[in-house]
Amino acid sequence: MPQLAETIYAPELEGGKWLQGGPISLRALRGRAVVLIDFWDFTCVNCIRTLPYVAEWNRRYAGGGLVTVGVHAPEFSFAREASHVADAVARFRLEYPIVLDNDYAIWRTYSNRFWPAKYLVDRHGRIRYYQYGEGSYGEIEDAIQHALKDLNHSVELPAPMAPLRGDDAPGAVCYRVTPELYLGYSRGQFGNPSGVSRDVAVSYVDPGRRMEGLCYLDGRWRVEQEFARAEAPGAALSIRYTSKDVNLVMAPPAGATIRAELKVGKGERIGDDVQIENGRAFIRVSEPRMYSLVANESVMAGALTLGTEQTGLAVYAFTFVSCAVV
Repeated sequence: MPQLAETIYAPELEGGKWLQGGPISLRALRGRAVVLIDFWDFTCVNCIRTLPYVAEWNRRYAGGGLVTVGVHAPEFSFAREASHVADAVARFRLEYPIVLDNDYAIWRTYSNRFWPAKYLVDRHGRIRYYQYGEGSYGEIEDAIQHALKDLNHSVELPAPMAPLRGDDAPGAVCYRVTPELYLGYSRGQFGNPSGVSRDVAVSYVDPGRRMEGLCYLDGRWRVEQEFARAEAPGAALSIRYTSKDVNLVMAPPAGATIRAELKVGKGERIGDDVQIENGRAFIRVSEPRMYSLVANESVMAGALTLGTEQTGLAVYAFTFVSCAVV
């Protein structure tokens, strides 16, 4: 967690809408608290993997002077809905103040560019440490403890927490994996020889030969800026990948549940959101969020196909996990 030598005062957390707790005034907390600011999004796999640590730091250190604030900056349009964020806050058991930064007002004042990103504000209101992305949990907790001791030299603090996952512990290895794969035309990469048509429903043909890092559509799809939506039963998409875990951000039509069938290769293990019915693997997409499709024991090369039985399934982005216990 890099330490800042220069004096940079943390901007106020203004311009968003407080979902729970708050409003938090950093100026009012000077001399009284240390503040950990976490920029996150409930569809971001890297954010989701850091949230258990942020929640535990809040529980451990709130009594010692730590104020934790989650700044939710949405990556996709549906993540602007307060009800969806509230559901995620409850699902991840986040008890600290959360502000909805739908217009990126706070994001811009911090010149932030990453999900997740953490900024630690000391008792003088200065940004002392920052961390982008996953990892460095021990370093972050050490920085929190140092800041709390600077706030109150007599504070009693617990021993640093143990890693919550095996792949966060010393000895775990992080590999080069398939980059995040978006499924809208603004950032998506598709392997269909015909390319994709924007904002119209088109019948696509999967050529069968596939390259890693590209998405292949089959059946009738409508590709929009952020997502691709199945426009007929039987529509499918396929990818090849290198990863430990594979996740997919998906959304059903409002008020509906969509059932999709997952097919994976030999040796691949299904994820937490997949159910087996009569020897076939299915995912029920009932709300907009990230769904766990594949959870392999280690990083490996694989392939999957997801086919929908109904119209209306919207798919936004595949994300991949690179670290594993060896």
